[in-house]
Amino acid sequence: MFAVGVLCLVAGLIFAGVSVSFLTDAQRARGTVVALDWQEDHDGGSRMAHGDDAPAAYPVVEFTSVDGTPRKFRDSAGSNPPAYEVGEQVEVLYRPDSPEDARIKGFLSLWLLPLIFGGIGLVFTGIGTGFALAARRRRA
Repeated sequence: MFAVGVLCLVAGLIFAGVSVSFLTDAQRARGTVVALDWQEDHDGGSRMAHGDDAPAAYPVVEFTSVDGTPRKFRDSAGSNPPAYEVGEQVEVLYRPDSPEDARIKGFLSLWLLPLIFGGIGLVFTGIGTGFALAARRRRA
């Protein structure tokens, strides 16, 4: 259990590093939520929903990159109830060298995976450490 916890902690740190790197290099733009893409998400993707079969609303956002090109993307984080409304203005973050890799500047889009993996890692590492300490005390 301890090993699984450590692996999850490492994965959480890697995801956090990816988010920090993305934030460091990201260009900012104003965007507009133009649609909500409702999806049944049975693969356990990054969404928050009420119930296993509840669909999640993924915001579809339009923005104009610094080169003047109109862009459209679907955010990677969906939720139920929807976190955004059609017509809502949002701040978009994207890499200038790959503007198709865009995200809404929001907690879910940037920090959900690091928190999930880090939290699971802490719990499993704590349980594994507790078992190891209990076994050591029994031997002593």
